Amino acid sequence: MFELVDEVRRHSGRLLDLAGLRTGEAPHRPIAGFKGARVHAYAPANAGGPVLLIIAAPFKRPYIWDLLPAVSVVRRCLEGGIRPYLLEWTIPGRDEDQLGLDDYADRLIGAAVEAARADARSAAPLLAGHSLGGTLAAIFASLHPDQVAGLVLLDAPLGFGEPDDPLSRAIATLPSWHWVRDMFGSPVPGSAINLLCSLAAPDIFMGHPVSDYLSSLSDPLAMAIHLRVRRWTLDEFPIPGRLFDEIVESLYREDRFLRGCLDISAKRTGVERLRGRLLAVVNPTGGIVPPNSMLSALDRLSPQVAANVLACQSDRGPLLQHLAPLIAPAAHRLLWPEIIRWIRW
Repeated sequence: MFELVDEVRRHSGRLLDLAGLRTGEAPHRPIAGFKGARVHAYAPANAGGPVLLIIAAPFKRPYIWDLLPAVSVVRRCLEGGIRPYLLEWTIPGRDEDQLGLDDYADRLIGAAVEAARADARSAAPLLAGHSLGGTLAAIFASLHPDQVAGLVLLDAPLGFGEPDDPLSRAIATLPSWHWVRDMFGSPVPGSAINLLCSLAAPDIFMGHPVSDYLSSLSDPLAMAIHLRVRRWTLDEFPIPGRLFDEIVESLYREDRFLRGCLDISAKRTGVERLRGRLLAVVNPTGGIVPPNSMLSALDRLSPQVAANVLACQSDRGPLLQHLAPLIAPAAHRLLWPEIIRWIRW
């Protein structure tokens, strides 16, 4: 049933495109495709400047990074002389249901890094990720510090189980999450994940959109963003059952990345293995990722890590404040100039 719900929602999104809610994506070209993912380039191969590989979050379309010209991270990077690439996760079929963290946090990111390096003819790129996309980027960087020039983590959980983390709190109350696959099917439909998140934190997933809509009524740009994010929320797609289980059990329930005992591709890793440059953007009003989820991890970093922290402020338009670092007008006015300067440093 939920697979059908996913398809109906995606069809509704296509109808909204015809009604004028298309996004304003910048021109891009595919440079590589793998089982489970593909890579896009936004700058000419012979362009100069630092290379930034964006790691999208699972089960949502990555065009949230390029929603409208006024609030496009991709366009801010291009304007700032940075060469952006993007790793997009593809809709998994039945034969891809066994893809897990070994694939999403290691093998496929590694393949995307090599594709970006070959296209840009560059050394190691920087990685950027929002939410669980940032978590996957950080895990990869901890496994392969020599392949990453730096990390930009935007409202991305590195530690799990903070008292004010609604998702971790909900997961901890249940004896097992295997019933999710039994009930909803596997791969796990995106609409099922949305339902579970809404039940875990209704004040955020149902309350924030209402308050954001009301506050955006008097602001044409904020309303344009809000409506396109609503359209974007219709584009969820399933994630492999194994990946779902490992995210829930190894990260949320057991907090293995923060504790330094996460096993990926037969290698043990944790936040203490991060090296090099790291820029962390915390989001005090986001509600989904408590700032301490990132700050507690930064306290465990080696002195070899040059870590900087920025804060994102709330604003009208992003539907969920969790998305504010990517698409809030205030973020593009105040936050992204600082991020661009840090990347180019």
